[in-house]
Amino acid sequence: MSTITKIAFPDPDLLSDVQSRLSESARSALDLRVWSAEHPDSDPADLDAVILPYLGAESTVAKLDEINDLKLIQAQTTGYDVVNHLVGKVTVTTGAGAHAAATAELAVALVLARLRGLDEAARNQLTGTWDHQRRLSLADRKVTLLGVGGIGEEIRRRLEPFEVEITRVGSRAREDEHGTVYGNDDLAEILPNTEVLIIVTPLNEHTEGMVNAEFLAQLPDGALVCNVGRGKIVDTDALLVELESGRLHAALDVVDPEPLPEDHALWKAPNTLIAPHVGGNTSAFFPRILGILTEQLERIAAGEEPFNKV
Repeated sequence: MSTITKIAFPDPDLLSDVQSRLSESARSALDLRVWSAEHPDSDPADLDAVILPYLGAESTVAKLDEINDLKLIQAQTTGYDVVNHLVGKVTVTTGAGAHAAATAELAVALVLARLRGLDEAARNQLTGTWDHQRRLSLADRKVTLLGVGGIGEEIRRRLEPFEVEITRVGSRAREDEHGTVYGNDDLAEILPNTEVLIIVTPLNEHTEGMVNAEFLAQLPDGALVCNVGRGKIVDTDALLVELESGRLHAALDVVDPEPLPEDHALWKAPNTLIAPHVGGNTSAFFPRILGILTEQLERIAAGEEPFNKV
């Protein structure tokens, strides 16, 4: 990789926090600045690299053409769909690892809450309604993990103590230290036996709209669809048909569109729990992203290859 020295941070606070953690040699080697759509005062023309904002990165991405010779884009998110069109033209690195623990715990929380009816219990509390009924346990469920990256692995680890039967599906079939990873070609056999589907695969040209009407129709009655990946992986209209019929259940941290309009039918769909895309946005995020950015800059200052490359 060609030399990178001029690096823009999206805001002065993040710059200050990372800079204070850098070695003296890295601080001397790098020219660290603040530039983003929200902080556009400096001239970005000669920048080598840009660290995108955690939230609302789209507006900064739209201004990247103001940079003459951009070499590297560092995302603070695990997903990189906002710059997917630049992959291959510019080196793109992600914040993979910063969100894994938080997103994994939310995935498990969403599944537990919907299976055990905790969302309904919260609504009943407002009306003083005592609705005692037997519900599904997470124990003994057949869970399919669609996505086996860093977050998928953290979900797998957290599910193990719940006595579930886990099937993992990746983009291709393979074996790893935890057993078999099935490929997308195996889904036709896997989906009819899936009681809980957890979606955490990245959004790209192969996965956009992947969970469509045909896909959902292969799930058995009563199956739970939990999406903590990206909203556009799921065809919202197709999911709505299944939810409104009462055949499937859903626990969603991500939806399409986002933010979900207040009059969208998904809000009132039965058997549906929705969180406002908060999977990675917890107290666990900041110390982890600081560590990732600090290590990335130390590598760049030393002339080494960056990590978390797409």
